[in-house]
Amino acid sequence: MESALNRPQHPASQYPAGANIRRVLAFAAHPDDIDFGAAGTVAAWTAAGVEVSYCVMTSGDAGGFEPGDRSSVSELRRSEQRAAADIVGVSDLHFLGEKDGFLAVTPEVVEKTVALIRRIRPDVVLSMHPERNWDRIQASHPDHLACGEIVTRAVYPAAENPFAFPHLAEQGLQAYKVPWLWFYGAPRERENHAVDVSATVDKKLAAIRIHASQHPDQAGMETAVRGMLQDNARRFGLGGGASAETFHAVGVNTDRTIAGF
Repeated sequence: MESALNRPQHPASQYPAGANIRRVLAFAAHPDDIDFGAAGTVAAWTAAGVEVSYCVMTSGDAGGFEPGDRSSVSELRRSEQRAAADIVGVSDLHFLGEKDGFLAVTPEVVEKTVALIRRIRPDVVLSMHPERNWDRIQASHPDHLACGEIVTRAVYPAAENPFAFPHLAEQGLQAYKVPWLWFYGAPRERENHAVDVSATVDKKLAAIRIHASQHPDQAGMETAVRGMLQDNARRFGLGGGASAETFHAVGVNTDRTIAGF
């Protein structure tokens, strides 16, 4: 199980062992973001009995390529995300409904994010990265960056500060210290952790294919994704022919962190 879920490139104690991950909350800006960034890892987690929840922050209403009536785009994209999540074993989905292309770091969205973190109380929060990736700017849509900043602010300090959004505590959502924050879509210089997804790459690709409204060239998309996963594995020294998803893993409240610093 350890080899399938966590292949750290640093001392093993730096990252949570698979057995120590019971709940994961994954955030994305748009439907399909999680599937491109982490669906292989998610599939491995759920196969091991981990409870995974998704939160998609925007409606995806600016996606796709069809002109004309756009009124049904949001519901189409939500249905695609539900079907894709089902493939990798996720049934708990949340949609914040923010406008696609205009996701902003506001107190209101941070509060919604804090509330969900406190409700689910995950061992790992998974998010898009808040830093721009200049090597592949397509990974750094402004909504992606906003998602990363919102989640980072929510994880620390808001979720664990009992005096932040005090009305949430009145609703029974008590302060919670997130152990780990994992970012996907990180700039390469930030990546410090790879997960071998060789056993789940087909599920990942099946989940991505569900988002047909966004990817008219399915064959080209699949070739590109397979190539990126294999390149990830080579960069992190995994065996020949392996596929890997990569992350910037940040310990927030672990045995290596000190509260208040």
